[in-house]
Amino acid sequence: MKVQKKRIAELESFVVEGKDKGPVVVLCHGFGANAQDLLPLAEALSAPAGTTWIFPDAPIEFPIGPGRMGRAWFPLVAEEIARLAATGKHLNFYEVVPPGLEASRKKLEALIHETGRPANLITLGGFSQGSMLAVDTYLHASETMAGLVIMSGNLICRDQWTRLAPARRGSQFIQSHGLMDPVLPYENAKRLETVLREGGLSGEFISFSGGHEIPQGVIKKVSLYLTR
Repeated sequence: MKVQKKRIAELESFVVEGKDKGPVVVLCHGFGANAQDLLPLAEALSAPAGTTWIFPDAPIEFPIGPGRMGRAWFPLVAEEIARLAATGKHLNFYEVVPPGLEASRKKLEALIHETGRPANLITLGGFSQGSMLAVDTYLHASETMAGLVIMSGNLICRDQWTRLAPARRGSQFIQSHGLMDPVLPYENAKRLETVLREGGLSGEFISFSGGHEIPQGVIKKVSLYLTR
């Protein structure tokens, strides 16, 4: 696997080049990680021959330990809930529209545009916080993309996403979540599934008896989804 480091629009990215004008899969990492975290998925997942893989780095950098830096697409939702609570506003996790989400979405939209591929050749997805950005970008897009992969994500922006989802009616997503996920609640992942299904999307929800992770069973199911 030949990996290149490229700046695409405003995002530094790892790219595994496929065929010119072939399909593209864009996968966004989770909070505190970076683009290298999901890079092994380019080999682990099956996809149509000639697929280009893009793993962008989130734009926000912050320290996660001595001499270690992590990245984020937007600040933690829990931090925004605490900030709002201090002002007298009390919101549930799924009601929050995180500050910085729109800015990251615009950057991801620019990256997608720069691929030069039509929407029907682009699959967008991610893990944890990256999957939330993927959902937000997929629902805001002017055209329906080929696929949406949600790994260990959660519902945020409930009102916005509920309003936008019907424009994606008839499209298919795939979603996975661990029953014992200690980071993002399983029940809020199910709320996200409900919003998508009630908006007219169809798809598969994969429950597994693990935590905040991407187990082999999910790899197999996502591979089937990508090659459907």
